[in-house]
Amino acid sequence: MPQKIRLGILGGGGDSLIGVLHRVAAHMYDSYEIVGAVFNPNLDDSLAFARELGIATDRIYPDLDALIAGEMKLPEAERMQVCSIQTPNFLHFPMAKALLENGFHVICEKPMTTTYEEAKTLQALHKSSGKVFAVTHTYTGYPMVRQMREMIKAGFLGKIHKVDARYYQGWINPIIHDKEKRSSVWRLDPKKAGISSCMGDIGVHAFNMVEFTTGLKVKSLLCDFNYLYEDNVMDVDGTVLIRMDKHVKGVIRASQVATGEENGLAITIYGEKAGFRWEQERPNFLYVLSDTEPLQVYKPGHAYNSELSLDGTKLPPGHPEGIFDAMGNIYRGAARAIRGEKFNDGEFPTMLDGVRGLNFIEATVASHKAGNTWVDLD
Repeated sequence: MPQKIRLGILGGGGDSLIGVLHRVAAHMYDSYEIVGAVFNPNLDDSLAFARELGIATDRIYPDLDALIAGEMKLPEAERMQVCSIQTPNFLHFPMAKALLENGFHVICEKPMTTTYEEAKTLQALHKSSGKVFAVTHTYTGYPMVRQMREMIKAGFLGKIHKVDARYYQGWINPIIHDKEKRSSVWRLDPKKAGISSCMGDIGVHAFNMVEFTTGLKVKSLLCDFNYLYEDNVMDVDGTVLIRMDKHVKGVIRASQVATGEENGLAITIYGEKAGFRWEQERPNFLYVLSDTEPLQVYKPGHAYNSELSLDGTKLPPGHPEGIFDAMGNIYRGAARAIRGEKFNDGEFPTMLDGVRGLNFIEATVASHKAGNTWVDLD
C-alpha cells in the first residue's frame, strides 16, 4: 500500500457537521493521515479537540500563518502535503491562496471563495502552482450520480432538451422570522457568507450537479430571489431559469425556507431518447424515464454500471451507502491526483468547478438586482 498522504485540517472543530464528514471521508480508503490542524480560532479549543480525536498536539497551530511557518521548517518528507479547508466562506480565499503559494495541495469546501474575482485570482495561482485543487461538491461522489454522468456522456439520453434541478431545505425557518436570531447567523451575514445565502450555499450545488451530469455549460440565466424581510440582505429562496444552448433550457430552484424539507437535492434530465431522475435523499436509485418503456431503476454495485460508478461503490448491491461515502470518493480521487496516479475526470470537482460556481452565484445576484433580467456567464 502507498504511504498515506499527510493531511492538515483548517476548521471543522467541535461539533461541526462538515468536520466529521471530512474526517471520516479522509480515513475511508486509508489514503490520508491527519498530522496537524487549526481546528478552532482558539488554540486551547483546538488542542482539546485534537486530544479528543487522539491526534498528536505538537502540530496543532494557533492560526494558518503559524501552520505554514511550522510545516515549512520540517523536511519535505514529513511536511503536510495537502490541507482541507472547512471554515466559514470568508476564510476560503485567503487560506487557499496562502496554501497554494507555499506549495500545498488543497481540498476546499464550497463556495471556493466569496467573489468571482477572487475565484479567478485563485485559478491563475493554481495554474502556475501545479498543485491539486479539489472542491467538495459532495454529491458528485454518489455512485448513481456518476452513473448518470457516464451514461449521458455515452449518448444514452440523446440530445438533452430540459433540466430541472432543485435543492430545498427548511432549516432557516426557525431563524429567519426572528429579527434577533437572523442577525446572529453567519450564513445571513454577507461579511462571512458572501453576497448570497441560499444560492451561494445550496443553489450552487444544484448548478454544479447540472453541469457535472450533463457535460453542458450554463450560458445565461434569469433569477428571482425572496428575502422575506426588508432588513434581511441575504436571499433565502430563489428560482433561476437557465439557458445551456439554443434549445437546451432548464430551471434551478433553491430554498432554505421550504417548510418541512430536509436535504431535498434532486435533478431530472430530459433527452430525446429518455430521461433520468435522481434524488439525494434516496441516492441508491437512478430512475430511467421513457415514453415507450416501463420505468427502469438502476442501483449501485451491479455489473451493468459504469467503471466510474463501480469504483465509488464500496459494498455489494443492497447495502445502502450515503453522504460519508460520497465525500470519501472525492477524497479518494484527490488522493490519486496528488500521487500522480491515473484518475477519471469525474472523480472530484476541480478548480474550474469552483470558478464556475462563483460565476453562477454572482450572476444570480446581478440578475435579481437588475430586475430579473438575463445575465450571461463567462
